[in-house]
Order: sequence, then structure tokens, then C-alpha cells
Amino acid sequence: MSDEKSSIERKESASYEYSKEVKHIDNVGTNVNAKLANPLNGIPHDQLVDDAARFADEHGLGHLRETFKKGALVAQDPTKFESLSILDEEDKQVLRREITHRWDQPWQLYYLVILCSLAAAVQGMDESVINGANLFFAPQFGIDPKDESNNGRNQWLLGLVNSAPYLCCGLISCWLTAPLNNLFGRRGTIFITAFFSFATCIWQGATNSWQHLFVARFILGFGIGPKSTTVPVYAAECAPPVIRGALVMMWQMWTAFGIMIGNAMDLAFYHVKDTAHVKGLNWRLMLGSAGVPALIIMTQVFACPESPRWLISKGRYDKAYESLLRLRHSPIQAARDLYYIHVLLEAEKEIESGRNRFLELFTVPRNRRALLASTIVMFMQQFCGVNVIAYYSSNIFSEAHFSDVNALLASWGFGMLNWLFALPAVYTIDTFGRRNLLLTTFPLMSVFLLMTGFAFWIPAETGRLAVVALGIYLFAIAYSPGEGPVPFTYSAEAYPLYVRDIGMSWSTSVLWFFNFVVAITFPRLLGAFKPQGAFGWYAGWNIIGFILILLFVPETKALSLEELDQVFSVPTRTHAAYQLKALPHNIKKYIFRMKVKSLPPLYEHEGAIGEKTYAPPGAGH
Repeated sequence: MSDEKSSIERKESASYEYSKEVKHIDNVGTNVNAKLANPLNGIPHDQLVDDAARFADEHGLGHLRETFKKGALVAQDPTKFESLSILDEEDKQVLRREITHRWDQPWQLYYLVILCSLAAAVQGMDESVINGANLFFAPQFGIDPKDESNNGRNQWLLGLVNSAPYLCCGLISCWLTAPLNNLFGRRGTIFITAFFSFATCIWQGATNSWQHLFVARFILGFGIGPKSTTVPVYAAECAPPVIRGALVMMWQMWTAFGIMIGNAMDLAFYHVKDTAHVKGLNWRLMLGSAGVPALIIMTQVFACPESPRWLISKGRYDKAYESLLRLRHSPIQAARDLYYIHVLLEAEKEIESGRNRFLELFTVPRNRRALLASTIVMFMQQFCGVNVIAYYSSNIFSEAHFSDVNALLASWGFGMLNWLFALPAVYTIDTFGRRNLLLTTFPLMSVFLLMTGFAFWIPAETGRLAVVALGIYLFAIAYSPGEGPVPFTYSAEAYPLYVRDIGMSWSTSVLWFFNFVVAITFPRLLGAFKPQGAFGWYAGWNIIGFILILLFVPETKALSLEELDQVFSVPTRTHAAYQLKALPHNIKKYIFRMKVKSLPPLYEHEGAIGEKTYAPPGAGH
């Protein structure tokens, strides 16, 4: 206990006042960010104690007045609790342990994390089971892309069927996220989306034409779009700040796991024979298999606590406190987070009144630069080419003269590597930084796609299969720690707090719309350009992605809200010009190991030591 106390005290003593010389080129939103970062900042302790007591009385929690007094004082500055005389030693021990044992959390929180991970796996399965089914339903429904008599039409129709869910996500379902959450809560929205996933997976298995399958898959989009936004938000709103980032990162990791399991289901049902009355039973079971984990989610989601933030927004403070008690170890932690969420929501209401936040995404320069950077990373997640492999790798391996079962086995290998190499991203994304990971992996992805495409010129009997598989696997290894986890993480932190929810809706809709574009065009692209040209096309986009990230995507790793304002307040032209100078400098320094003079820093916060403000606990952003 004494070691924990001295550790906390050392952290407090290391805090300095942040430099007053920091300048903001764009001040619109800066003061807003500061207010949202800590609405309790500057309030005298006596007034804060009175406010907390009044809050408890007004919201049916009067029997907990003393607990809320303590919680409010801790919420004002969570790092200074050692100096609060109102806290007894037991309270302080709980708060010390929260910092020194951050993974020591109630089982209810871990149950919620497992459920969110399962929801991510459902997402991955929904996306990948179509991979193996392509080989069977396309000939059965008369849209075989290999049919020489009508291959152009069939390639477009196959792309249309496969891309149907993402068309729904980009145009409709992503924009239903806010109203669904407002009406039904986080758990209710997850239940509804899981129901759509379950019902449409069974429906897909019962279709009798490509038109029928297109409709079923389009409706599947209502199970994919809102879930992709709601589940990470639900995890963020329920998790304590010390592990929130790692839990939100798990969405991408377990989606990759779901993609691998979807490929495994394709293999598992490959040899299933038709019955007297059912033709294509194997591909029907492939598509239906993704409904099983969705059904599990439906039966379990209401056993988890509801998001405290959502309950407070509906005025149900008693239920919010009960929810937090299930998600935290002690009443003082629950009271602290409840009171903080309350004052944060009040501050948001005050700030949002009378302003068009969507319009300010484009009219405020600081917001516009964050929008540009987030749009680039979301767009490039699709146009780097990963999903053409996730959706069509069986067709690609068949083009390389793999047998059908070997094509499915090779596709499973891609899914496995995609998941395995997503695991280190939890560490590397905060160690190497978002921008550095992207700048390193995009050239590698381009090289590996060219390698894959050019391998199709190798005669079939002299090593083509091995080189095609190796190129795709190396691409997965480069993608998984870089462009895999970075886009959602980057977008979630780039926007100012007051427009973050709208900014994320924009970014998510961009992601799904271009997912649709990639999925609908690739079969025709493969037919018209052949594999060499198709992979060369996406290799070229990876080079474009490298240039766009170099010029327009600044680093956001471990930056405070003040530092993020500075980074996105640098004019785009200034940032791009600096990075063009830095590129040859960094090549000489880090690749050729030459001794070169250091460049002057672009941002004023670089090298500064001081007190910094981060996104608030319990905010759910």
C-alpha cells in the first residue's frame, strides 16, 4: 500500500503548469474543448461539495449525499485524491488500486467486454462467409463470373450481391445509429442489430435467386452499420478511463477474429451434399452460420448493465448509479463517474444550443482538417485492397488454379494472419504512433500486392500458387498492425469533443460507402484487368495513400486536447510543406543511418512538459 501511495504522489509532483506561450491558430472550438474536458475545473471545493449534495437530493439519491460529495471532489481532479481530507484511508486505497492494478475490474465489466467482442466477431463473420459461398451460389443463380457468354454482366451482378450490405450501411443504416440509440439505448440497439444479423443470415440461406439474395443481404446492412458504431461506444461508456482505449481497440481485433471464423465455416460446410429438396445446401449453411453468434448476443445482451451515460441522458439517475455499481468496485468510484457524466452532459447541452455542429465540421478550419485526415484513413482502409481479399480471396485463389477446397483453406490462412497480427497492434499503435505505422505499412502493402499480381504471369506448374499465397499473406501481415486498427482509433481522437459523435458518423459512413464501391467493382475489375491489373490498381492506391497520409494526416498519439488543437490548427499547406522537407531527412536518418541535423519542430507542444488535459472519464467519446 505504501508503494502505491508513493507512486501516486510521485505522479502528482511531476505535474507542471502548461506553457502559456502555446498559440492556437484556430481558436473556435478550443475553449469548447477545455470546457468539455473538465467542466468542474476551477470550482471551489465548498461550492462543489454543496453542488454534489444538491445533485444527490434532486435525483433521488439523497441517502448517498456523503458519497457524492467525495465523488465530486475526486472527479474534479482524479490525480489529487491523496490530498483530500474528506476521504478516509479505505477510499484512498480503492483509488490507488484503480491506478496500480488497472485490469482488476468487476466480472460484470469483463462479461460486457466478452459480449462486445462477440458482437465484433459477428461483424467479421457477416463480412467473410460470403467468400466461400461465392464459389457455389453464383453458378446456381446464373451469375457465374467465369461464364464466357455473359461474364461482364455476371461480374457486375456478383459484385452487387456481395456489396449489398455496405450499400445499405453507407446510405441508410449508419445514419439510423443516433435515433436507434436515442429510442432503445445501447443494449436495445445491439439487440435489434443482432436480430437483423440473425434473421437475415437465415434468410440468405433460404433464397432462390440472385435478386432474392440481394434483398436479404441489403437488409443485413441494418445489422452491420449501427452495430459498428454502437458497440465501441457502449464499451467506451461502460469502461473506466484507465483501460478504455485498449477495450475500444478490441473491436477491430475481434472483427478480424470473426473474419477468420467465417472462413473456417466455409471450410466446415464445403463437403455438405445436396438433399433431394435442397440444392446448394453447403453455401446456404455457410451464410446461415453467422446467425448463431448473433442469436447468442440476443439472449445475453440484456444481462449486461445499460450504459450509464445513456441512462443519465434519459433522467434515470438511480438506474445509472445501479449500473455503475455493477461496473465498478466501490460506491465512491460509481458516484465519481456518475456525477462527472452528469456535469459533462449539462456542459454539452449548453454548448450545443444554437449551433449547427454538422456545418461546423466544414466551416471551422480546425474541424475541417480533422475531417480531412479521418476521411483519408477511412477511405484508404477500403482502397488499400484488404476487403477485396476478405470477400473474394476464394475467387482469387481459384484464378491461380487452386482447387476449390484449397482456395478456401488458403482464404482461412489469410483470415488467421489478419487476426494474429492485429494482436500486437494493441501495443504498437501507442508505441510507434498512428502516422508512423501507416507510413511504414502502405509502401509494404503496395509491394506485396504487386508481387501477388505479377505472380499470375508465372506458369501454373512452376510455383505460381506459392507466390500468390505468399504475396497475399505478407499483405495481411503488413495491413493488420497498421491500416487495420488505425482508422477507427484515429477518427475517434482527431475530432474536438463537441463534434466527435457527428464526425464519427461521417467517418463511418465514408468507410461503409467505399466498402460498397470496392465490393461491387472488384469482380468486374478482375475480369477486365485480369489479376495482374486488378492487384496493380490497388497497389497504386497504396502509393496514393502513402502520399495523402504524408501530407495531410498528422500524428495524434498520446496527445492532450490542447495539443490536438495545436496539431490541427496548423494550416494544411504549412503541414504538407514541412512533411515534404522531412521525408528526405527521415530517409537519410532512419534508413541510411546518416548523421543529419535535426529539423525544427512543427508543433509548439513538442518537447514541452506540463499539465495536459485529456478526454474526460465517463464521456464515452
